[in-house]
Amino acid sequence: NMNCVLPEAGFLQTLRDACNQYGSVLIFDEVMTGFRVGLQGAQGLYGVTPDLTTLGKVIGGGMPVGAFGGKKQIMQQLAPLGPIYQAGTLSGNPVAMAAGLKTLELIAQPGFFNELDQKTARLVNGLRDRAGAAGINLSTNQVGGMFGLFFSQDKTITRFAQVMQCDQERFKRFFHGMLAQGVYLAPSAFEAGFVSAAHTEADITQTLDIAAAVFKTL
Repeated sequence: NMNCVLPEAGFLQTLRDACNQYGSVLIFDEVMTGFRVGLQGAQGLYGVTPDLTTLGKVIGGGMPVGAFGGKKQIMQQLAPLGPIYQAGTLSGNPVAMAAGLKTLELIAQPGFFNELDQKTARLVNGLRDRAGAAGINLSTNQVGGMFGLFFSQDKTITRFAQVMQCDQERFKRFFHGMLAQGVYLAPSAFEAGFVSAAHTEADITQTLDIAAAVFKTL
């Protein structure tokens, strides 16, 4: 993991072009981004179509389920059409499938992702502003309902090397300070954060108020 680092313009298309050139399979791991940045995931957001896609429990509304899918010529290699056998203990679990179908129904509603994006932006921008008011260098990334916090003097975080240079000890103090006040963030400086439809404007306001106080202790 390297937290939430957005691809630079043209990066994903370069991968697509290289795979086309050499006949390689392009796989997008959308376990984190699937249905969090848009109804079509990162591939829809950035307009690049992979050959295979992996998805995690977000497709089941948080239930234990995962999925992969892709182009017909690849998927036809799986049994019963092809020679590759694939199975799992919870494959097709009816409770997880019902939760997943309901999740898809809800997130497909008009305006869902616009509202999620705006809500997340309010949180992220608010955290950055309150950190600055406390004299703390905090850079942020955000796409859809995903966000990343980086205690760094770099204004923009685009590379793994930058993430590795962030102040991890300060992040730990921030995490524990927030936790002590009832706000549970991702416990690692290398993990992304998520805002969900269940979070209210009041939740965000409370989080920002608590963060303002915690930043002053760092």
